[in-house]
Amino acid sequence: MSRTVSLVLVDPAGVLLGQLPPFIVEVPWWQEVAGVVAGAGIDVTVLRLLHGDQAMPPGGHVTYLAMTDEKPAGLLPVDVDLSPHPLRASYAEPAGAAASLAWAAGALDRIGLSGLTARQQRTWNLSAIWRFDGPDGVPAAWLKQVPSFFAHEAAVLRLVDGVAPGLTPYVLAAGDEGRALIAHVPGEDRYGAPPAFRAEVLAALQPVQEHFAGRVHELRAAGIPTLSLEGLPHIAAPHIAGIPGLRELLDDLPRRLAAVDECGLPDTLVHGDLHMGNVIHDGESFTIVDWGDAAIGNPAFDAVRMPGEPEVLTAWAELWPGHDALRAAQLLQPVELLRQAVVYDTFMARIEPSEWPYHADDVRRCLQTAVDLAGQ
Repeated sequence: MSRTVSLVLVDPAGVLLGQLPPFIVEVPWWQEVAGVVAGAGIDVTVLRLLHGDQAMPPGGHVTYLAMTDEKPAGLLPVDVDLSPHPLRASYAEPAGAAASLAWAAGALDRIGLSGLTARQQRTWNLSAIWRFDGPDGVPAAWLKQVPSFFAHEAAVLRLVDGVAPGLTPYVLAAGDEGRALIAHVPGEDRYGAPPAFRAEVLAALQPVQEHFAGRVHELRAAGIPTLSLEGLPHIAAPHIAGIPGLRELLDDLPRRLAAVDECGLPDTLVHGDLHMGNVIHDGESFTIVDWGDAAIGNPAFDAVRMPGEPEVLTAWAELWPGHDALRAAQLLQPVELLRQAVVYDTFMARIEPSEWPYHADDVRRCLQTAVDLAGQ
């Protein structure tokens, strides 16, 4: 699968220039823009999604807004609304993207890493990411900028690094508007990792969670939010008729959560999105990345987010002696999907409508999966 891409171009002042002829990008995922930049034929910075010809990614024909200093010939005329939107990320505007790259270049200079080349990797409503390569093409650092609801990520990375050095990427610098400059982590993601490796990741995280179980005040002081199901009845209401069993699951939720409390696990730091795509392994050691969803909550939420066979949960539960951790994880499996539905609904409320296709079916999907898990 691939996607067809059209780029609407503006100059650094935001003045509309026109549209490039469509071209093919092999990677179908809309937020991945390295192939878009490479295929444009000119130097561009992709700013944001304008629209797609289908309800959601991947694939299809996708139109982005991009910034360029060049004046390419052969641009197509285009009629597009470039008016501001109050929920637009700063990095999705020409001035904001330029300011972020300038901030990163200055931070790199101050720590003696000058002469690096910025290569844009991703941009969407949840992050903008650039990789900085040395003259030899070897990655040295990454600029990650996130919206305000993920702005605590740099603080989380530093807190975890203070307890378990190397378990998270090292923060070289942190700035305003959600900017963070992060040292490069060598290796590849571990999608498809075997159960033993997944259990190893959970075991590496457990001492961090045990440490912060008695220091929740430090997490709050760093701006880390608490996991919440607030608003769930309102979010679920439009889907009750179409998802048999959802009403019963919601009615039973107070009993289920009370039973989780009886299992005795403490509130602590939760990664919030602990799947194997967020684990980078270089063959010897691994690093857990992408902590934007980090929150205060029951550590079993991370255990059930990690896909795996029953032995993975059993091994994780043994790390919490004196608690009925396995039962807590079993009870929270559908609750984790209800929580994700709340998270995705929050995303939709905080991003401009042109970005909604990224999450168009996420709330319904999470609610359906929660019901399926509760019935197992």
